[in-house]
Amino acid sequence: MRDLVPGDRGVLVQYVQLALSRAGFPVTIDGIFGEKTCTGLKEFFSSGQECKIGSTQWEMLLPYLKGYQTYRVQEGDTLWSVAAHMRSTVQRLTTANPMVDPANLSAGTVLFVPFDFPLVSQEVAYSSYITDWILEGLLVRYPFLHEEPVGKSVMGRNLTVISIGEGKKQVFYNAAFHANEWITTPVLLKFAEDYAEAFSRGQQVAGVPASWLYYGFHLSLLALVNPDGVDLVNGVLDDNETRYLNQAQQIAARYPDIPFPQGWKANIDGIDLNLQFPAGWEQAKEIKYAQGYETPAPRDYVGEAPLTAPESRAVYDYTRANDFSLILAYHTQGEVIYWKYLDYEPDHSYRIARYFQEVSGYAVEETPGASGYAGYKDWFIQEYNRPGYTIEAGLGINPLQMDQFAKIYEDNIGILTGGMTQLY
Repeated sequence: MRDLVPGDRGVLVQYVQLALSRAGFPVTIDGIFGEKTCTGLKEFFSSGQECKIGSTQWEMLLPYLKGYQTYRVQEGDTLWSVAAHMRSTVQRLTTANPMVDPANLSAGTVLFVPFDFPLVSQEVAYSSYITDWILEGLLVRYPFLHEEPVGKSVMGRNLTVISIGEGKKQVFYNAAFHANEWITTPVLLKFAEDYAEAFSRGQQVAGVPASWLYYGFHLSLLALVNPDGVDLVNGVLDDNETRYLNQAQQIAARYPDIPFPQGWKANIDGIDLNLQFPAGWEQAKEIKYAQGYETPAPRDYVGEAPLTAPESRAVYDYTRANDFSLILAYHTQGEVIYWKYLDYEPDHSYRIARYFQEVSGYAVEETPGASGYAGYKDWFIQEYNRPGYTIEAGLGINPLQMDQFAKIYEDNIGILTGGMTQLY
């Protein structure tokens, strides 16, 4: 990650400010590396060092972004004393360390110690960095979660699925096919955290017993399909990735009416990942070429053939390797639920869509013709004749900002649980 100095602005500065705030040095999370952030850093590091962020400083801040640290047990320690000393709780310690006997804590044992704050922030913009940190933190906090690498992006970023549950019915949710729709990523991450926390405590999530979901279903979540594009939109490409930034700038220059980088939807190669699936791809090509998208573009370029983008191919292969009863693909914006592909109407799909409408307030509609081909939802319905939905969350102009997140999540929590409960 890039070094930061006073005067810098952007999403990486937000992450520094989030870490400081969680560590007990309250600063405004505004993305501006100003005097108050500098003061917080000096207090955090307890030294007279220069006010800057390099690799050493990032390493010291990362536990507060991953949400945990490790601790080697000393003679006389108990879980209660460790929790009190390290800003955790006994419940979090026992969940994160299921093999440890609380009554027989052995000196030398290394514990995972989750901090006692929610891991998924509602205050910062998202990128592949914070997504990976949160995924690591979730797996530590809730070891009954599982991770599975399913592919890599053009730039080599990992595409990682996390799954929860031991049931036979498989369900798959994904988000952020489109770069400037990154706010859908924390929607899925927060649902994973809320569900896992409720299960660990024997509680409910959105009024549904988490244990019932856990033992009835196997839920897979791919929270970030397009990490390179999201990092481009949010300005966190690393210094050694300037050639990709230059490539994107050259592509964008051919489409001056699309604001850069805010209007970027594609992957880093200029391919729209949700126009890559073998379900009417030729029709999509004809439509998008007629609109002027015949070459790599910030949006709406279908690629040279289906599944040529590694990110789309990874989603396709992962779906083919499993037996999903239902899928949700999260996008923004419009507060709309799209449920059909052509004349396919899988059993129960409209009933489930109407349920989603009731719990969210979103409209149920058929996909507009100009956007009705080659999407992931389209291919899933065509291939399996099972319920598949595109959820267009929130309202406004993409990228939606985090001040919408609380409402988006509240509107969608019933859909996220209903994607499982409504299969009965």
